[in-house]
Amino acid sequence: MFEFAGKVAVITGAASGFGRAFADKGAALGMKLVLADVDEPALARAVDELRAAGADAIGVRTDVSRADQVEALAQATLDAFGRVHLLFNNAGVGALGYLWECSANDWSWVFGVNVMGVAHGVRVFTPIMLRQNEPAHIVNTASVAGLLSPSAMGIYNASKHAVVSLTETLYHDLRQTGAPIGCSLLCPAYVPTGITGSERSRPAELRDDAPPTESRRAADQQLRRAVQSGKKSAADIAERTFDAVRDGQFYILTHASILEAVKLRHADIEERRLPTDPMSLRHDVKGGA
Repeated sequence: MFEFAGKVAVITGAASGFGRAFADKGAALGMKLVLADVDEPALARAVDELRAAGADAIGVRTDVSRADQVEALAQATLDAFGRVHLLFNNAGVGALGYLWECSANDWSWVFGVNVMGVAHGVRVFTPIMLRQNEPAHIVNTASVAGLLSPSAMGIYNASKHAVVSLTETLYHDLRQTGAPIGCSLLCPAYVPTGITGSERSRPAELRDDAPPTESRRAADQQLRRAVQSGKKSAADIAERTFDAVRDGQFYILTHASILEAVKLRHADIEERRLPTDPMSLRHDVKGGA
């Protein structure tokens, strides 16, 4: 059973959404916190608020798509606290629309954050945890979009499928070493977070000048409605995630009703039939967050 009090947690995408909820929960459990985010003003506010509430926290402005910045994050963590016990590879962004309407910049941006951000976190922090040779844990945020493939979300789906496979492989790799390091795969569905506003963090060099296509506008509106209708909060997801870390659980499926769509997809594969549209099922099993 993982113990939290006095341990060090590193959280990417920590200034809002799930990341901020992880920080709040970690603080409540007596953890020392290293918050990372690309939004420097929001990051500073989060650190100030947590410190005002009594938490031992620092902030490190980090673009997780940049290997050097993730390495700097690790060094800042060691400089401040000397150890790292819990890593949330949580930063994420999204681009919508039919696959053929998405640009090369869309692919570079989403995969840079959603996939390479997780890869850099695993690559940089796991060796530190191995050297410590004490209980540690890694949580990678994927999505139900890593288990399903709804239309007009192709880049996001592909990036989250990559996180699912990466994390399952990480589990097996860690077991091979025999080290006391666990990992978990978080796959939430629709939750009111800042994912619909992630475009604000897109680097200038990866922005597109072309106006959004009809499919992109429609997908964006649908996503915004679905996210705002989510019945669970980021705090609920954080509570569920910390429980899973404590108990050593790997798959964290925060919305049990999504299993109907997952099972249907598996049946499509096993029976070699055409893929069923996951959005054709009732509303409470739709989509990803």
